Amino acid sequence: MNQPTLHGQVTRLLSGFYTVQNEHGTWVCRLRGRLKKQPAEGDIVALGDRVRFTPLPDGSGVIEEVEPRTHALIRKAPSARGEYQQVLLANPDQVVFVFSCANPAPRLGMLDRFLVIAEQQGIPPWIVANKTDLVTAEEARRLFAEYPPLGYPVIFTSVKSGEGLEELHDCLKGKLSALAGPSGVGKSSLLNAIQPELGLAVREVSQATSKGRHTTVIRQMFPLKDGGYVADLPGLRMLALWDVQPEELDGYFPELRGLVQDCAFSDCTHRSEPGCAVQAALQRGEISPRRYQSYLRMRFGEEEEE
Repeated sequence: MNQPTLHGQVTRLLSGFYTVQNEHGTWVCRLRGRLKKQPAEGDIVALGDRVRFTPLPDGSGVIEEVEPRTHALIRKAPSARGEYQQVLLANPDQVVFVFSCANPAPRLGMLDRFLVIAEQQGIPPWIVANKTDLVTAEEARRLFAEYPPLGYPVIFTSVKSGEGLEELHDCLKGKLSALAGPSGVGKSSLLNAIQPELGLAVREVSQATSKGRHTTVIRQMFPLKDGGYVADLPGLRMLALWDVQPEELDGYFPELRGLVQDCAFSDCTHRSEPGCAVQAALQRGEISPRRYQSYLRMRFGEEEEE
């Protein structure tokens, strides 16, 4: 007699075991053998995947099918067969980039790169500017002033003063959010302020995963008490501009993509060509010189000034 199958979402990965959750409960599942045998260029099952599985009498389960992903944050990883697509998180609703206003100073070159990845992979980004208590309100807004006019919302936060915590809570509620940012920006403290013990739990898993190449990798989504999940992605810092062709890069800068059609040359790199609409806009003060330099560094593979 065939066991009925259920649908759920993968909320934790550990050494070939997948924790699958739905409104009825939680099952620790293995992958059906035939799925393992299928040729794959990347992870067959990833954190955040929606799956169909068979529950077993002992309380475990077997994953029968992985549903198509709406989005995915993907990292290239070298393998014996060439490049492998490591899926850091499947089906995120949004990605939240956490940077600090000071201590450490915001690495805007890294933020620009993260935003290109979000644009390319079609995932709505949010920017959190944390530690506003370390600078004046005017300075905090000056540091991140380039982003809201481009359509990137910025939430200004401080655990010390409580600024922006309710807004961040509302941003995360009911969504699967990927979190990323440089170390030392206060992600754990922010999460603890939103939900006690959440930051501690996230940090423990992240630290266990990043201790070395032989450490068992745990990937986990953490539930929010008002609905939704957060997944910390320390690996995003090593993310290459996945599958972005150099000539496509201007399309992932909102301030550049509307100008490209007015360039004299269809293959314009916006560096020194005559009749370049981007250069003209730069001269008129319509685009940020710093963001333009970020574009050039990514376009020509130069070292990032962070």
